[in-house]
Amino acid sequence: QVQLVESGGGLVQAGGSLRLSCAASGSIISISAMAWYRQAPGKQRELVAAITSGHHTNYEDSVKGRFTISRDNAKNTVYLQMNILEPEDTAVYYCNAEVLRPGTDLFLEVWGQGTLVTVLS
Repeated sequence: QVQLVESGGGLVQAGGSLRLSCAASGSIISISAMAWYRQAPGKQRELVAAITSGHHTNYEDSVKGRFTISRDNAKNTVYLQMNILEPEDTAVYYCNAEVLRPGTDLFLEVWGQGTLVTVLS
């Protein structure tokens, strides 16, 4: 089995910063794309940022210039540095990864359990 474990969420004032981490563990051959999604109360889950194994990135428009996604392939870990946080960033943030496991040539999509980020105005 493969697990994604997130950490780094919490409570912060508007204008502040947080850094989220997500580590993948288990039987892993390789990880393709990794991403962060978020879901605010009453809203659909949305993609925040994604990064390929080659470190190509893309961002949702509202976080461009404020958030930075990065990854450490050796540690199977993805990070999300969030700066200049706004109350609208309040949500549960989920880590997502496409994982290749032993014995298969198909990538499995795996989700973390989510970590809550609350930004106070």
